[in-house]
Amino acid sequence: MCSNNAVGDLFFFPPAAAAESSLRLLSSVAQEVKGRGTISWIDCGDTESRKLCKKMKVDPNSKEEGVELLHYKDGAFHTEYNRAVTLKSMVAFLKDPEGAPLWEEDPEAKDIVHIDSEKELRRLLKKEDKPVLMMFYAPWCGVCKRMMPSYQQAATELKGKYVLAGMNVYSAEFERIKEEYNVRGYPTICYFEKGKFLFHFENYGATAADIAEWLKNPQAPQPQAPETPWADEENVVYHLTDEDFDKFIKDHSSVLVMFHAPWCGHCKKMKPEYEKAAEFLHAASDSPGVLAAVDATVNKALAERYHISGFPTLKYFKDGEEKYTLPHLRTKKKIIDWLQNPEAPPPPEPAWEEKQTSVIHLAGEDFRESLKKKKHTLVMFYAPWCPHCKNAIPHFTTAAEVFKEDRKIAYAAVDCAKEQNHDLCKQEGVDGYPTFNYYNYGKFVEKYTGERGESGFTTFMRTLRERDHERVGKKKDEL
Repeated sequence: MCSNNAVGDLFFFPPAAAAESSLRLLSSVAQEVKGRGTISWIDCGDTESRKLCKKMKVDPNSKEEGVELLHYKDGAFHTEYNRAVTLKSMVAFLKDPEGAPLWEEDPEAKDIVHIDSEKELRRLLKKEDKPVLMMFYAPWCGVCKRMMPSYQQAATELKGKYVLAGMNVYSAEFERIKEEYNVRGYPTICYFEKGKFLFHFENYGATAADIAEWLKNPQAPQPQAPETPWADEENVVYHLTDEDFDKFIKDHSSVLVMFHAPWCGHCKKMKPEYEKAAEFLHAASDSPGVLAAVDATVNKALAERYHISGFPTLKYFKDGEEKYTLPHLRTKKKIIDWLQNPEAPPPPEPAWEEKQTSVIHLAGEDFRESLKKKKHTLVMFYAPWCPHCKNAIPHFTTAAEVFKEDRKIAYAAVDCAKEQNHDLCKQEGVDGYPTFNYYNYGKFVEKYTGERGESGFTTFMRTLRERDHERVGKKKDEL
């Protein structure tokens, strides 16, 4: 055992003979993390240790490789180690137990050249005759994660002609590299020929085909024309500011105001409908009101005064006073129809966790303890605004109802949009919504990637319960 006062891993093994190779690996890991982590092992085949393994619900024989690896942090169970059983991956995990897995652990990334040090980078650029496309990235970067599958596919398809490489340069030790190649954000993708940097590749939504096409004729990114602010475009929407807002609202008895942000996709989608409605109202002799807009990223005092937290937000003002917030008005027809007969909007639908269902809603502080009470738990990590989540919620809820009488099964949910759950969702590997994780007595087993309907969710659980019954029957036969 190699021990210290930081974090610890407990490794549960079957009889020692079967664990020999694993012990050699763990000894190497222990040397690498000395002073930062603890490596321990327990032989579950030993008479003395068998009771402890049983008490902790550990059964290495249930694992294909015959080894169960658990991580403990601050004296409590943290998570099951489910990454690659290699020196590099285990050391990376112990240095940052809540960080993302190494990119090279993804089997689809086998044709990416993974660079770990400045020395390796210099060697690659010096010795490689083929053109090199290098992605400098950070493990937490969402844009990087979304681009990686296309980048991996391109690496496989272009193998032998080009080298596609990746390097995690988030650490402070790589400041010199970041300065040299102008890495100001992630990802930064650089193109090299014969070791010389030539261009940046800036199509972060590129497909594998896009990457291949660009590599045929690599060139510097074309400068993009700045987007014209909505207020500077020709339209009949009144664009208000912190300075003139109050006077305008007082001078007009009926005003619908759209608070927006230039980068907001939903705002851009709604803008043409809003402009068409404004044109209709502007031309009408008996117009029921006017339409205005506020760029909340520029006019921050107004955004703060009216508690704008999402975009677009529509507010209706009558005789100078705020009266309603109207989330349901998104088309020209709905806007005009509503202004002709202004009524209070229907009350917002209760949040999922406020409804009476068989889904257990968890938060950071009670997450692990709640999961430990159930043998099989499928957890849905979601955000209330996510369309795919909204589609899945009714099916997930119905599946939970099907198994509500089974004391060993639970369907649970975590709202990742809540600040209190941010760290938990990151820790559990959530990088998109919805994410479904399966846990066995609180230990992560696998991600659920099946069909997101009631049938998919229930079939998954039925399969697990059938396996339970088969194991019980097998034990009875052995007795």
